[in-house]
Amino acid sequence: MELYDVVIVGAGQAGCTTATQLRALGFDGTILLIGEESAPPYQRPPLSKGRLRATAEPASLELRPVSVYGDERIELRLGSRVETVDTDRRFVGLADGTRIGWHRLVLATGAAPRLPALPGTRLSQVHVLRDLDDADRLAAAVGPGRRLVVVGGGYLGLEVAASARSMKTDVAVVEAQDQVLARVAGSEVASFLARYHESHGVRIRVKSQVEAFEHADDGQTVVVRMAEGAHLQCDAVLLAVGASPRVVLARQTGLACQGGIPVDLRGATGVPGVYAVGDATVRPVPPDGRRMRLESVQSANEQARNAAADICGMPPRPHETPWFWSDQYDLKIQIAGLSADADAAVVRGDPRGPGFAVFHLKGGRLRAVEAVNAPRDFALGRKLISEGVHVSAPTLADPATPLRDAVLTAGEFVPG
Repeated sequence: MELYDVVIVGAGQAGCTTATQLRALGFDGTILLIGEESAPPYQRPPLSKGRLRATAEPASLELRPVSVYGDERIELRLGSRVETVDTDRRFVGLADGTRIGWHRLVLATGAAPRLPALPGTRLSQVHVLRDLDDADRLAAAVGPGRRLVVVGGGYLGLEVAASARSMKTDVAVVEAQDQVLARVAGSEVASFLARYHESHGVRIRVKSQVEAFEHADDGQTVVVRMAEGAHLQCDAVLLAVGASPRVVLARQTGLACQGGIPVDLRGATGVPGVYAVGDATVRPVPPDGRRMRLESVQSANEQARNAAADICGMPPRPHETPWFWSDQYDLKIQIAGLSADADAAVVRGDPRGPGFAVFHLKGGRLRAVEAVNAPRDFALGRKLISEGVHVSAPTLADPATPLRDAVLTAGEFVPG
């Protein structure tokens, strides 16, 4: 049986960053990075944009040039699926029967597209988007004169809608909630983006529950049937209703995975020698330590760096404010912090057009910022969130006043 000092299961953002960060920190042991896909580790955000529009070549998506793995003595084993984990004898078992031993194991298993329990989700015209093959299949199904129905009005669904419209595809977005981005954005940003998509020809149906997907009479297209009796006929459907953490291997270690693999700030699972990083994990998020699953490149990189540091016997890095982004048409949407428990929202700029930001406060303290084509407000807002400062809402709302002037001193802040 082969034996490695560190075995990383999952060759996505988190797994690749863990491997390269170990070397950056001076780790000299053997590293094996195992990936199910045959492609070298690549970026996933461009799948809904450049890759779908065929403007991004495969090499441009690679997280690192392939030569780096050899140079850094990181062994890549691609096209291999890990099916079992044995923590007593410390090995993983591959689908081909190979057993690989480890001293440290890092689970970077990611998430899988969620499939609603509806008739017809397995039709060939019904797509998901998680990997390169998914993107290429979807790209072949859209284009001039084609019709696409996107089920789910989250960021992924809207990014695909924007890309498909740029390819002259007829697009409809179907959302069960009363607005797009209902779970992930404030009402000001959600309303603006809905209007912006509609101005580009996207038809948006909210409060619409899909009941089934069926072949149309022509045998080639699909009918999307909704609970209210309406239906849409199209050439392709994208299911963009979220992702589920891949926790099968983690459960084999004895971990109770409620909503994801539980880890601490170091990425440690509580099972000796076993770490987990990336989209599959439920992690504490400072400053209040609330546990949640963050699907983002930033979170994957932060967790990977902390896990690598712990394996090397080093302390974790300072906490980073969570941040995310989305590109749609000519818009750059940037979000920092978490607004779920905010008690006030302050708009800076005019939300009727690009170039505004929404700041979310709790008890007068800045907790999150959503910026639409407002990179300076995003960058400074992110910094102020990390500083935990109290701010003046009226000053914050005035785009003529420098954002830094909204910060209150301890003597100026008066609790509401």
